Amino acid sequence: MHKLQNAKIGICQGERVLFSDYANDGPMWVGTGPRAHNTDITFDERFLTAPALHVGLTMWDIDNAQNQRVDISAEEITEAGFALVFKTWGDSRIARVRASWMAIGALPHDDDWELY
Repeated sequence: MHKLQNAKIGICQGERVLFSDYANDGPMWVGTGPRAHNTDITFDERFLTAPALHVGLTMWDIDNAQNQRVDISAEEITEAGFALVFKTWGDSRIARVRASWMAIGALPHDDDWELY
């Protein structure tokens, strides 16, 4: 459990189209086997510590002739941002994807002290 003990809590959220590979025959559309697309996200303001993060798909355009394999996650979460990672594998053909995210965490506060 992520416990927040700060008087100042921040919620930062966003949404982004990760790729449109059908338009240019990109790897998610024409490739096979394991494939990944990483997108670096920077928060508007730094959190005090790495926040709790939730990611999800808000749009997917996938060929229905193959199996639909999708994995989306947040990796390398820091006070300043994270990597939004979309993966597929096998013969799945992913035309385009849009993902959303929400980070919740403590923010720096004027009453925070560092004695040493």
